Amino acid sequence: MAEPSRYPLLDGLRSTADLHEMDIETLQRLNDEVRAFHIESVAATGGHLAAGLGAVELTTALHAVYRTPEDRLVWDVGHQTYPHKILTGRRERMDTMRMWGGLCGFTSRAESEYDTFGVGHSSTSISAATGMAIAAKLRGDDRRVVAIIGDGAMTAGMAFEALNHAGDVGANLLVILNDNDMSISPNVGALNKYLTRLLSGKLYSQAREGGKKVLRAMPPMWELARRTEEHFKGMVVPGTMFEEFGFNYYGPVDGHDLPNLVKTLGNLRDLEGPRLLHIVTEKGKGYKLAEDNPVTYHGVKPFDPATGKKLAGSSGPSGPAYTEVFGQWLCDMAARDERVVGITPAMREGSGLVEFEQQFPQRYFDVGIAEQHAVTLAAGLACEGQKPVVAIYSTFLQRGYDQLVHDVAVQGLPVLFALDRAGFVGEDGPTHFGSFDFAYMRCLPGMTVMAPADENECRQMLYTGLQLDGPASVRYPKGPGPGAAIEETMQALEIGRAEKRRSGQRIALLAFGSMVAPAAEVAEALDASLYNMRFVKPLDEAAVLEAAEHHDVLVTLEEAAVPGGAGEAINSCLTAHRVRVDVHNIGIPDRFVGHGSRGDQLRDAGLDAASLQARIEALPAPLAGDRQRQA
Repeated sequence: MAEPSRYPLLDGLRSTADLHEMDIETLQRLNDEVRAFHIESVAATGGHLAAGLGAVELTTALHAVYRTPEDRLVWDVGHQTYPHKILTGRRERMDTMRMWGGLCGFTSRAESEYDTFGVGHSSTSISAATGMAIAAKLRGDDRRVVAIIGDGAMTAGMAFEALNHAGDVGANLLVILNDNDMSISPNVGALNKYLTRLLSGKLYSQAREGGKKVLRAMPPMWELARRTEEHFKGMVVPGTMFEEFGFNYYGPVDGHDLPNLVKTLGNLRDLEGPRLLHIVTEKGKGYKLAEDNPVTYHGVKPFDPATGKKLAGSSGPSGPAYTEVFGQWLCDMAARDERVVGITPAMREGSGLVEFEQQFPQRYFDVGIAEQHAVTLAAGLACEGQKPVVAIYSTFLQRGYDQLVHDVAVQGLPVLFALDRAGFVGEDGPTHFGSFDFAYMRCLPGMTVMAPADENECRQMLYTGLQLDGPASVRYPKGPGPGAAIEETMQALEIGRAEKRRSGQRIALLAFGSMVAPAAEVAEALDASLYNMRFVKPLDEAAVLEAAEHHDVLVTLEEAAVPGGAGEAINSCLTAHRVRVDVHNIGIPDRFVGHGSRGDQLRDAGLDAASLQARIEALPAPLAGDRQRQA
């Protein structure tokens, strides 16, 4: 006889419409099944855990109250959407989470009609939901729109720009502020402190005491207020800020009280105009290990849910990651030079700044999810003689590009950008790929753009960039490098000078950064010459011209987009010097590669060693007389 299912309600779920027919006790049991299944599935596959656990009740309540997918749920970032996927027809595929060809770790419009907006970066939900609400009004649709945003994402200016506009146009929109005092790293910033300060200050106390005097004259109301003081205090003070934006504020309410959430959301669904519901949740709720350490359990490798220990073989490659190399270098430099400061937009752990914060707390600045501010803050520091280092993912610097151009490059300020997660990043997918930094950095006048071939070269390039009297970037990939020994001593590299690593016949490989290691394998197999180009800007034109003079074919290799990238810089050099030679640019193809392992992505893009060798062997023979300098 077969054992009864551990998830009978989930097994019988046909669509989210089924939730509308469930009573509150059944919804609670379903909610418990979702939480248990979420823990079980993430333990098996790895992925984002703590954020979703904190949003289980909210997810269940939203789908029980709203007519999804006709009503639009717009999630911010997407770390918390695994329960949403479980309830929207994707439970059977949760074992493919973030794998090649499997489910995306965030919401994706291509994956499900329930995913109304694709995400990955934070603080976009209110803007997108406002657009959807306006579209519904223009079309006369009776559709409700809900944006779900965490308090960490509220540190970004974009969220407040959207609030300002949504309130101004009176958008028929509900914003749910999920307040768990966490983003990925612990929250920082004035908003978090503002709410706490208001609730503990004289204004709230005076309002509360005044309210008590009035309500005592009305015994039933006084008893209600006494029993719901936590709700009352939230309605008196924190809402003031949001109501200034034109929103009607409700809360705070317990985000884990499913019956109250269902009732509250049902009431709010029938109201019109811009509304904000403030809920308080606990990241990691329902799994003690994640409750106690939500940072560690934000994103996890496969683990044993009983103990929390990683499963054998799930720890990843050995050796220091580039992030660790950067973190140690920054600590070493700060010890030498008191002018060195470190800046991160809410990625302390991801960017390797934990030890730096501990050793140099006065020179560590986590600005929250505010990339634009991070860049201009660095510019201001540089104006006053400090040596700012902005530790930021390549994909996140895109959000501060205007400031990079206007506030740093135009003024020629000495700001060093340590660009982590360059190229493919694996399971987080295309929203997190660092595909475009070669192109968007190399077009800026006065910018020095470097790409290390290994861990030691990364350390030396960071040191080099900090010595310059102008802006510079060092970009490096996620994870460990090829395993080069790291020298404790540091020496500035000659700016714009490449390194010839191998002399061969007929073919020259001109490789940048992470492509040097696989290029070395290919060069040996094909007896090709290999240049570690090191600098995208300024380019070593002498090395390029030498390679063109002594080889029939040049192949440029970069883990970056080809349009506007390093290969095109070499093409421009050859054109400027009127040199004609057979050139082939190989890099990330002109499409968005899917999520999966970094190895999967490199193979799909044809950038692993085996694919590179096959592609180069298949190149057509150069036309006779191609290699010549034009008169």
